[in-house]
Amino acid sequence: MATLINAPTKIDAAGIPPKIIEEFVGNVNSQTSAISIAKMQSPSGWSEPGQTPEFDEYTVVLRGCLRVETQEEIFDVMAGQAIIINRGEWVRYSTPGSEGAEYIAVCIPAFSLSLVHREGE
Repeated sequence: MATLINAPTKIDAAGIPPKIIEEFVGNVNSQTSAISIAKMQSPSGWSEPGQTPEFDEYTVVLRGCLRVETQEEIFDVMAGQAIIINRGEWVRYSTPGSEGAEYIAVCIPAFSLSLVHREGE
């Protein structure tokens, strides 16, 4: 049976300054635990704590630059590019550029606070 998603749900975000998360599919908006799909808008200077999630995360940058740090490398993912972070891999996201970033994040299974394992939480 098809399910129409009329609008996303805004989710409180980790990190400072605050970013905007609009979940279209996931635990909150559609009660979907298998996958989450969200649009993120991160302002210039945003960063969040490192994390070691229990989900794979696929990110497509629509505007700006998203910095993705792993234990081995730092990636500046530009508009039109994508990055995959595998579950169990330490990662930290930030937007140090002057224009911030807008991107789509897909998590499998769906993002949840119990699976993200952020440092300091």
